[in-house]
Amino acid sequence: MEVLKRGLVLLMVFMVFQRGEGQLFENFYRGTCPNLEMIVKQVVSTKFSQTFVTIPATLRLFFHDCFVEGCDASVMIASPNGDAEKDAQDNLSLAGDGFDTVIKAKQAVEVQCPGIVSCADILALAARDVVVLAGGPSWEVELGRRDGLVSQASKVAGNLPDPEFNLVQLNTIFAKNNLTQFDMIALSGAHTLGFSHCNRFSNRLYSFSSSSVVDPSLDPNYAQQLMQACPQNVDPSIAINMDPETPRTFDNVYYQNLVSGKGLFTSDEVLFSDPASQPTVSDFASNPGNFNGAFITAMRKLGRVGVKTGNEGEIRMECTKFKDA
Repeated sequence: MEVLKRGLVLLMVFMVFQRGEGQLFENFYRGTCPNLEMIVKQVVSTKFSQTFVTIPATLRLFFHDCFVEGCDASVMIASPNGDAEKDAQDNLSLAGDGFDTVIKAKQAVEVQCPGIVSCADILALAARDVVVLAGGPSWEVELGRRDGLVSQASKVAGNLPDPEFNLVQLNTIFAKNNLTQFDMIALSGAHTLGFSHCNRFSNRLYSFSSSSVVDPSLDPNYAQQLMQACPQNVDPSIAINMDPETPRTFDNVYYQNLVSGKGLFTSDEVLFSDPASQPTVSDFASNPGNFNGAFITAMRKLGRVGVKTGNEGEIRMECTKFKDA
């Protein structure tokens, strides 16, 4: 009997060791909140029926959360002093519909599973669900994240890619999060959805360089379209679609646009103009299945960035407030 007990203890220790710190699992809530995915999916679908902005806003929110302090819903925190992550300059353009989607999903989950599911996990599930609603691929979301205890605007600067980044700069900031160039190009495909404000790319239209006012890598007709939509001194609240062809569908047309000189940001265009990344863009432009597979892999890797598990972090009651606040 003693030998059997010892064997069981060793087996449990081995299992804990195998699980490892910071590891996530599919079906993490199977025993504690079995209807979780159905609840979140229903809320996301309802929100989407009210406004399409739900889709790009939620997907972008997940990305911005994971790249600062890890995937811990720290971007959700609302500070009365205006000094939380969401208050940083780079996050001011995050659409409120993304926040609202997660808040509503959390409220619905709390009714059935109080105090069990993190806002971070709900955001990860919602990001998957909006991709599916836009016609994109589905995947199993790894779960088990806990919500972070830190949300500071000062931690955002320098941790999110800039629309003027070149390939080296993009690779560097993604590598900080254990994401490869291949992952970065796949995740950039999320720009097939959503919109951007004119000031994020106006330099490509009106003040590109001393030798060329307009960025010569832009397709001339596309440049004219952009100028009509975004004249100089335009209202800063005006926004245009990042994908001029199929802005409401998750597909590989983003990469076809890059090949045609219709990448909105410099950081988009460089993916095709740089010889180091061009073959991947060309492949994704021609093979939607290859893009979808790469996007799934990259999203799962993104979802593991800086996660808090086990005794780290907390399970918030409300996504916008720390538990003890």
